[in-house]
Amino acid sequence: MENIVSQPHRVSKEARSNLKSQKPCLIWFTGLSGSGKSTVANAVENLLHEQGYHTYVLDGDNVRHRLNKDLGFSDNHRFENIRRIGEVSNLFVDAGLIVLSAFISPFTSDRRMVRDMFPEGEFIEVYVNTPLEVCEQRDPKGLYQRARAGEIKNFTAIDSGYDVPENPEIVINTAEMCLKECVQVVLDYLIEKELLQKSELSIQLMKSLLQV
Repeated sequence: MENIVSQPHRVSKEARSNLKSQKPCLIWFTGLSGSGKSTVANAVENLLHEQGYHTYVLDGDNVRHRLNKDLGFSDNHRFENIRRIGEVSNLFVDAGLIVLSAFISPFTSDRRMVRDMFPEGEFIEVYVNTPLEVCEQRDPKGLYQRARAGEIKNFTAIDSGYDVPENPEIVINTAEMCLKECVQVVLDYLIEKELLQKSELSIQLMKSLLQV
C-alpha cells in the first residue's frame, strides 16, 4: 500500500521459537457447528500446556465477541472473518506459538487463503468430520433449531454451504471417536512431523490423556 513500509524485526520467528524450545504452527480445526472443533482444540491445548508448550486457542465465538463483532454471516463477511483470523494466527505463529484455531470456515477458498499465509508444513488442517445429523442432535447452542425455524439466516449446512476439505492433514469424527482418541490422532501427527519432540511427550503422554 502507498506510504506504508514494513518494519523489519530484529528478533526473528526462529529466535522466538528457540527461546520456547518448540516449532510454531497453526492447527486449523474446521467442521460444522457442534462438530466438536472447540472441544478437541481445547483438549489438545490443555495437554500441550501441561507438557510445557506455549500455545493459544482462537475460537470462533470468542473472536466474534471482540475483534470481529462488526461482521455478520454473509459470504463476504465470512471471508473477512477468516482473513482477519488468518492474519492474527500468523502473528501468533511469528511470535513462536503453537496456535489452535477452531472455526467453521466453510469455504475452500478461504481456508486456502489462510494456508497460503504460512510456509509449507506450518498450516495443519484438521477436518472434524462429524455428520450433520449428529451436530443437529447435539445442538449445544440451539442454533440448528433456530436456523430450521428461519430465525437465523446463512447458517452453515442449513441455508449456506460447507465445502468439505479435499486434502486435510488430519480427519477426525467425534461421533465415532472419543475425545481421547481425537486428541491422540492430532498429537500423533504433530510428533510424526517433528513439530513436537517425542522424547518430551512419551513418558507422560498416556497419563495426561487419561485426564482429558
